[in-house]
Amino acid sequence: MADELQTDSVYSSSNKSNTTFRGTASAVSSAEMVDDGAYIDAAFGQDEKELIASQWQLMWWRFLKHKVALVSAFVVILFYGMGAFAEFMAVNEPQEQVEELIFLPPQRIHWDGLQPFVYGIEGARNPETFAKEYVENEEVRYDLKFFVKGYPYKLWGLFEMDRHLMGLDMGDEELIFDPSDPNYTPYPLYPLGTDRMGRDMWSRVMYGTRISLSIGLVGVTISLFLGLLLGGLSGLYGGITDTIIQRIIEFLRSMPTIPLWLSLGAAVPLEWSVLQVYFAITIILSLIGWTGLAREVRGRFLALREEDFIMAARFAGTSEFAIIFRHMIPSFISHIIAALTLSIPTMILSETALSFLGLGLRPPAISWGILLFEAQNLQSVAGAPWLLLPGAFVLVSIMAFNFLGDGLRDAADPYG
Repeated sequence: MADELQTDSVYSSSNKSNTTFRGTASAVSSAEMVDDGAYIDAAFGQDEKELIASQWQLMWWRFLKHKVALVSAFVVILFYGMGAFAEFMAVNEPQEQVEELIFLPPQRIHWDGLQPFVYGIEGARNPETFAKEYVENEEVRYDLKFFVKGYPYKLWGLFEMDRHLMGLDMGDEELIFDPSDPNYTPYPLYPLGTDRMGRDMWSRVMYGTRISLSIGLVGVTISLFLGLLLGGLSGLYGGITDTIIQRIIEFLRSMPTIPLWLSLGAAVPLEWSVLQVYFAITIILSLIGWTGLAREVRGRFLALREEDFIMAARFAGTSEFAIIFRHMIPSFISHIIAALTLSIPTMILSETALSFLGLGLRPPAISWGILLFEAQNLQSVAGAPWLLLPGAFVLVSIMAFNFLGDGLRDAADPYG
């Protein structure tokens, strides 16, 4: 009797399992026409989802839980958007000099309900100190508008446009943007003030964002290729190849950074154009910055080269180049992404330091480093502290990249 009860219990349990399986299969079948996320949600519970999810899905779910990294990702995207559309974001032409508005403080924006506006600007000499001072002319008011007509430009050098993110409602006043025209009057909007030559700091910071962030991105891309290639060859082959590459890495890492920058920066000819100097600085930073990634890749390759799937690829006649880029690198691509995100701030700081020291980009190029280089005079900074605002952009971008890198690094190990 006990055996019969046990048999019935097993049979009942088996039927229950089959019913569950059929229910799950039915749910899977009903979810075949939806996307991957809905497919998994419809068919499985939370624990089961984590068991069948891909590595990228696990990374994404864990990254969404990292609130600071999400905010940092938004800041990074915002900064790159500002750099990509610098002409659209600018208010004035960044090289335009207005002698009447030298060292103008950041313009105060007033509010009339929900309508922002600014007053006109008037300059006068202080009778005691003879320093130039600026006051608001409350009889002249300009409403602040968005997507307004401003100075003409070519977006990315291709599309002729004259619309800007923000500007002033000038009423019936005709806008003349040619300083050589006798009827020309400066555009009365300077959100971040002006520098020692009367140039708009807001517009210059927008243009500087493009160059500083693009150098970091392009430099890291070159470093990525060198690090993957040389680190991969070092870890895959070993022997004399590994020894030579490691000695090169140790030589580069042992050299003091500042003297190396001094020598390489001095080697850039003075007659080179802005574009040539830009690519020279990018290559210099890339040739120095690939060593850390190469060592990380080498360590990974040493652990992977004896794995079964790598041996199978070799027996199938796959080339070494294909083994590196099609089989080995994809197995830890998430860690590479996190490492690259943490490398971009180093590139940005390096360019800023080079330009600040006068060894990097040179005017008329505009970068955060050049803007800070022009603010080195302590006497000028004491009277015009807004000249240090590019440093705030550097600080915020570096912190955003680091927090984003921390979030990606945590998400890259979803089972941790």
